[in-house]
Amino acid sequence: MIKSDMLRYSKSVSSLRTSEIRDLMSLATRPDIISFAGGMPGNELFPVEEIDEIYNNLPLDIKQTGFQYGPTPGYPPLLESLKEYLKKKGMPVETNKLMITTGSLQAINILAKVFIDPEDLVVTENPCFIGGISAFKSYQAHLQGIDLDDDGINIQSLKSFLNQSKPKPPKFIYLTPNFHNPAGTLYTEQRKRELVPVLQEHDLMLVEDDAYGELYFDEEARKRVVPLKTLYENELEICYTSSFSKIIGPGFRLGWMLVPPEIYQKAELCKQSMDACSPNFTQVLANEFLRSGKMELYIKKLRIIYKRRKDTMVSAIRKYFPEEMKWAEPRGGFYMWVQLPPKVDIMSVLQASIDKGAVFVIGKTFDPEGKDNSHFRLSYSNTPEDEIEKGIHILGDCLKEALKPSR
Repeated sequence: MIKSDMLRYSKSVSSLRTSEIRDLMSLATRPDIISFAGGMPGNELFPVEEIDEIYNNLPLDIKQTGFQYGPTPGYPPLLESLKEYLKKKGMPVETNKLMITTGSLQAINILAKVFIDPEDLVVTENPCFIGGISAFKSYQAHLQGIDLDDDGINIQSLKSFLNQSKPKPPKFIYLTPNFHNPAGTLYTEQRKRELVPVLQEHDLMLVEDDAYGELYFDEEARKRVVPLKTLYENELEICYTSSFSKIIGPGFRLGWMLVPPEIYQKAELCKQSMDACSPNFTQVLANEFLRSGKMELYIKKLRIIYKRRKDTMVSAIRKYFPEEMKWAEPRGGFYMWVQLPPKVDIMSVLQASIDKGAVFVIGKTFDPEGKDNSHFRLSYSNTPEDEIEKGIHILGDCLKEALKPSR
């Protein structure tokens, strides 16, 4: 057996750090813990009966197809159904190519593999989706996080950084404009317009992550979730990614990318080297769920449930949190992002909250530099209303205790 001190690990794996979310998931399975940690649907929400009906009514040859390997770009009927679905939403499906991926994280990972060389620079928002951070760092990229404000990425900070980095420009910028994970931000139309000339000036490609855009809570938010890929296809080079994880179930492991043809060719080669094809079985089911119209009906139901859970969390926060906390009410998605007052030890608050029966995720998880101790993320998607009320009460008490003057 090789001794551990003789193993020669790659530089790319040495740059990775564990996800605090994954580390906390074992707590979430404890019956005595109320979890605000995982960004996932509740098990009770999955369309089990609808999928049962779909599978039971499939012809034998289609069931057999589901057990087989499939083409690398995706199950052809699903590609056609998804293309029509996106076309109705104004997506430029005729001038771009669509690929099914094993979750949208694989789409992000593929694009990282296509573009990133070691020591390359990638611009992200700060905070940023932990999966994106991990994917980019796995290819040894340097990340520059640009702070978000209530309207989206801070344009002045972005301009300033891009001007400074002209000698070695970034490979691309990675953004989540719709119900950001973890910040919950929905970009304003004005902020999107301001972004375009900045990216044009610096010839900067955009990777647009839109896993939550279908989960809006009101009509105004619905009008604002139009992807940048739809709005500015002719002005910018945009690679768009999305997912079935939040609108059918994460266990399906299905996402997709919509990208220009020349990028698609490279992406297909990368996917072939990763897994050859995404699960054909779940692609068959997803195709029938989408083509039958059941998916749109299901999403409508989810919006109502998630809005109710969000409203419950907002009400409980107003009732139990210290007034020093800063937060914004989300218009869709899964998350609330809470800012602490200075000098609060978030790790002590987390430990006290776990001891009393509630868990959340601290801000440094989503900081490209892993430093932010002034925020935390709460997810309401996986928790029934009565549990939300109870858990926020626990967390509120812990925060109030942490704010008491030292004796």
